[in-house]
Amino acid sequence: MFRRIRSANRSRSVKFIGNSLAKLYIGPRRGGYVFARLDLKIMADNSFDIVSKIDLAEVSNAIQQALKEIVTRFDLKDSKSSIELNEKDHKILLASADEFKLKAITEVLELKLTKRKVPLKGLNFGTVTPAAGMSVRQEISLQQGIPIEKARDIVKAIKEGKQKVQASIQGDVVRVSGKDRDTLQNVMQALRGHDFGIDMQFTNYRNN
Repeated sequence: MFRRIRSANRSRSVKFIGNSLAKLYIGPRRGGYVFARLDLKIMADNSFDIVSKIDLAEVSNAIQQALKEIVTRFDLKDSKSSIELNEKDHKILLASADEFKLKAITEVLELKLTKRKVPLKGLNFGTVTPAAGMSVRQEISLQQGIPIEKARDIVKAIKEGKQKVQASIQGDVVRVSGKDRDTLQNVMQALRGHDFGIDMQFTNYRNN
């Protein structure tokens, strides 16, 4: 942007309120005027994303380890127990001879998931239902994304913290942005102290 101003001041840099930085270049005097050029640069905020996702590859590994243990367990030997992963629908299907044995294989699975660092908070257990014969089955939904009501709770908690940041819901992700990286770290620490009923991960760090 060019301006014609009646001044003899030298070149200077001006920092504006907000996320912009302007540099003012003063040119040579011509006909009683000084020609100036104003360069405006928009400074990007620092930001990070809050997500809630489970690594399906680690879930698959945990299931394979659980099945290996189940076939060697004397109390589960003839239980016809099974654990299946439906990656498309993000679900685990458990089946066993009765509720007692179903609970036993669930405990084995949870132990293997924990060892693979899969957060148990990301598992939503459905109702145990009758299956073929006297057997039972149960579905486990795997958290893949932050539900909208949980996202709103997270945004509300951030605003109540009165930090100089902005939080916005973007699909199943919450994005937090601000000019100061230390402030963003404070927000992360505060969120870790809240229990929103879901597992959260902080990803996609962006620095200006």
